[in-house]
This record gives sequence, structure tokens and C-alpha cells, in this order.
Amino acid sequence: MEHLDSFIYSAEDGGFSAAARRLGLTPAGVSKNVARLEANLGVRLFRRSTRKLNLTEEGEQLLREVAEPWHRIQDAMAVVRQGANRAAGPLKVAMAPAVGRMHFVPMLAEFRRRYPEVLPDLHFDNRQVDLIAEGFDVAIGGGVELPQGVVARELARVRIVLAASPDYLARRGTPMHPDDLAAHDGIARRSIRTGRLQVLTLRDDAGRVAPYDPRPVAVLDDPEAMAHAAAAGLGIALLPAPHAGPLLADGRLVRILPDWYAETGPLFLYYSNRRLLPAKTRVFVDFVLERFRELGLAAHFAG
Repeated sequence: MEHLDSFIYSAEDGGFSAAARRLGLTPAGVSKNVARLEANLGVRLFRRSTRKLNLTEEGEQLLREVAEPWHRIQDAMAVVRQGANRAAGPLKVAMAPAVGRMHFVPMLAEFRRRYPEVLPDLHFDNRQVDLIAEGFDVAIGGGVELPQGVVARELARVRIVLAASPDYLARRGTPMHPDDLAAHDGIARRSIRTGRLQVLTLRDDAGRVAPYDPRPVAVLDDPEAMAHAAAAGLGIALLPAPHAGPLLADGRLVRILPDWYAETGPLFLYYSNRRLLPAKTRVFVDFVLERFRELGLAAHFAG
């Protein structure tokens, strides 16, 4: 078991030293455990260098096959040791940077007050993480294809709104209809997942649709950066409501064509569908759902 522990933690944490800290061993001890596992299997699991530890093809295959069952066994043993209702230990959470800073970081003090034995370990990243392979307990995001072994709880519907700076509108005029957008500069967004420019269609509550086709003057892959580029007067941007909100509130951005918007996938809370869900994960999921409801955050994300 300790050989498998050392392999999985080294693969997930990217090195023997990080795995050693989690296991309470020395890096040399972890390396020796992995070497013994390799000897037993008759294959190399890692390509070792002075700077980096990379999985071989056989190592990647083994990690895919054993990581999830191994985590289930570890969770089951932890539940038995700690009691099903005791929330404790590190909680690894992935979330988008801007949304995380604005909405989830302010929740941490209350969460820690309720559950002082849980250690939130937040990872801020716009990419879509592999919840199970990368060892996350929870991920918060949208537009993710639901892989096997993962469930999703909807937090909010996200509306995408049109905005530009007062300076830009003073120089170029304010569009009064979606057809007017073709004569304006636009800030385009590239999908991190596909690498292609996002193509969005505008709609209104009456069911009408219209193309969104301003002339691109810049391409960005981060909605917070797009909001600040628009505030700097670069052009018109289609922005998720939570990213546009603070700049609309302080006047750096002005919403245009307010009856028109685009839609994207909902904001979800993702976690494993393990039958023995660790208490730390369960209480975090329940806490976030409760705070979203109490603070009315779903309406904020809907613009």
C-alpha cells in the first residue's frame, strides 16, 4: 500500500518532495517506494530528471486505473477513523480567478468558523481541470463536459452582457440596435478549451436573436482582462455579468443594448459521485449552496 501511496502522491503533486510532505516520509523514502513498485511491475512509471518528474505512458495508464479506487478506499478509511460527521483535512478546490476572488474568498472566514478542522486549498485557474485525475475535491466553473464519476450542482445561470467605456462611446457613439455593432470595434474572446474564437448570438426576452459581429481589435482568453480592456476604451465586449458588474457599478463601463444578452452554460459546483463522500467535501458543497441562496448570488450572475 505504501508503494502505491508514494506513486499516486508523486504523480498528483509532481515530485517526490511534495509527496513526502503529505506522507510524512523523506523524499528518498518516497523515491525508494516508487522504485520498488516499478521493480514489482517490471516497468518504469516516471521519467526522472534533475528538474522535473514526468509520468511514462505506463505510469499514466496506472494512474488512470488506480487513482480513483485508491481515493475511494482512502476516503472510506478516513470516514471510519474520523466518524462520518467530522469534517477535517485539506480541501482542494479549483475555481476561476475573478469569480473566486469576488465571491468565494469572502466566504472563507465563515466557512472556517464553522469547520475549523478543514483547510481550504484554493487553486485559481481559468482552465477546466480534471477533477479526479488531478485530485481535486471540488471544482467551481461552467461549460465543462461532465466526465464519468463526477456530479454537478447548479449554482447560477450566467448571462453575458454588452459593455463599453464612456470614453469609447463618446468617441464612437452608442449602438442602438444589434445591427449597429458591425460598425464598432470589439474585444473577442478565445476559448481556452478549443483555442478558437467564441461565436455568440445575442437574444432578448421576447425571443428575438441577432448576430454579434463587431470588428475584432484584440483577442483575449480571460473575461476579467476583457472587462479591463473595455474599460480602457479599446472597444465593446461581451462580458459575463459577474466580471462586468464591479466596473459597471463604479462607472468605468456602461452597459449597452441592455435588452440584449448572450447565454453560456450555468455555473456549477462539481464533485465526485463517490458513495462515501468525505465529510469535508459534503459540508463545503452544502455551505456554498446555502450562501448562494442567502446572498442572492444567482441573480447577480444572471445580470
